[in-house]
Amino acid sequence: MWFAAAYEGEEVVATSFASDEKRVLKDLRNSLPRNVVLESSDRTSRFAERVLNVLKLVYDGKDADVNSVQLNMDRLPDYTKRVIGAVCMVPAGYVTSYGLVAKAVGGGARAVGNVMARNPFAPLCPCHRVVAADFGLGGYGGGLSVKIAFLKRERKGFGSERDITVGKGKLHVFPVERVFEKATNG
Repeated sequence: MWFAAAYEGEEVVATSFASDEKRVLKDLRNSLPRNVVLESSDRTSRFAERVLNVLKLVYDGKDADVNSVQLNMDRLPDYTKRVIGAVCMVPAGYVTSYGLVAKAVGGGARAVGNVMARNPFAPLCPCHRVVAADFGLGGYGGGLSVKIAFLKRERKGFGSERDITVGKGKLHVFPVERVFEKATNG
């Protein structure tokens, strides 16, 4: 798997992952405004190494402190910032729904889905952990097989639901096992 990050100073502007170098760079470029100039380097900074390490940990389904990496969301609308901030709080081993994210930050489930479809920080902002209200997969830009593979790697055997404080609201999360129960039981 290939990982890429665009950053300025010590803030991540966009991230991407893909099965080949050409695709990961194309996806990264598509996450950025057209007027942004990208520079590539043969040398990797300490910051870039840290970001890439967190990306790999998330991809591998490990507990990763995604909030240890500062995301630069200056160019994003306020609603997008709220959605991304909430989704970044969903820990590995848990999922939430588009509607529950909307309940926590405002707006509707479809609006949350639209933000997730354009998530410039995947998988740092773990949009793969947002599913349909009935625990169906919903959508995923990388393909549903990629989303299900992420969730399989993140299974931790948790048994109970929990609430996470998000701004002034609460975000309800469920063990990822619920997605697999849904798939098994139809």
